[in-house]
Amino acid sequence: MDPFDSEDEGQGSRLISVLLFTGSAALAAVALQFAWHQPVIMTAVLSVVLAFAAARWLARRKLRRLLRSGDVRSVLQRWSPTLHRIPHPATMAPLMTATAFAAYGWVEKARAAMAAAERGPAWEAALEHRLFLDTLLCTFEGDLDTALDRAGRLERLPPPKVSAPFRDRVVTLRVAAGALARAFAHTSVPGDRALLERASEVSPLIFWAMRYAAAVIAIDEGELTRVGELLADAPSWPQESTFRAFHDEIADRAGLPRPVSA
Repeated sequence: MDPFDSEDEGQGSRLISVLLFTGSAALAAVALQFAWHQPVIMTAVLSVVLAFAAARWLARRKLRRLLRSGDVRSVLQRWSPTLHRIPHPATMAPLMTATAFAAYGWVEKARAAMAAAERGPAWEAALEHRLFLDTLLCTFEGDLDTALDRAGRLERLPPPKVSAPFRDRVVTLRVAAGALARAFAHTSVPGDRALLERASEVSPLIFWAMRYAAAVIAIDEGELTRVGELLADAPSWPQESTFRAFHDEIADRAGLPRPVSA
């Protein structure tokens, strides 16, 4: 590696920052001048921009609420139009379906969906996805040794070659899978609970999986008040979901009321 690479990158970043600042200032000046001379048009433009931003914010909030609802059928219905348009649908559509089922504790349905996925180049390329899924499912099935093995393999994968924000998200989910397996094996290490809580916010799809793992650690640590906070507003899980049994056991251990049966 060239020892001057980091210096060149730093100079490039500073140049880009200066150009962005200058461009932003110029655009702001133009916008102010336009607003002064054409206030009606500028008001209309701003209204359209604000309406678009509000619509996107509301759509994201609605999706997040759906993913946290625990209603796997509604999630799959929402995904249905795109599942067969994604690349390699014979492999990836069943894997995505399995992900939804696993995220809400439907272990048998998740295993069946994985079994239906076509093996081939896309299957091999989806190694990270499969290791994450296997970690969740083995944990929920009680096969904790296999879960810890899969989580270890997941963490040892090379860093993804993507932009920094997305890379940080992927790495967080990788290490959180290990924390989840350790939580149910009652072998957690310091920082695991905070990691699980952070991961639950990173991906609303796995919000409840990470929250239940964090609740197990909270019980092990004697933080029973925190258990109630972690599971506040939990869905009333159906019998098909492993989370139903998890929730009842955790509620009993923490002295919390059980939810009404679905």
